[in-house]
Amino acid sequence: MFKIIVEKECGCFKRSDLQNNLSLDSKDEALSKSIEMKDYMNSEFCGKHAFIVQEVGDTFVIAMETK
Repeated sequence: MFKIIVEKECGCFKRSDLQNNLSLDSKDEALSKSIEMKDYMNSEFCGKHAFIVQEVGDTFVIAMETK
């Protein structure tokens, strides 16, 4: 089982239809979904934050990028 976790839920995330703490069966599926979520968050959210995907063991963490 591979997980996708959004490290910090900003206001835009809370108002969106996206879900946190997802569990997926395959690593490829989890990586693909986490990149899709990150791209959506970077293009559709307000722009105050930028998001990146980090792999930590069996978990893909969508984190706010430090500028």
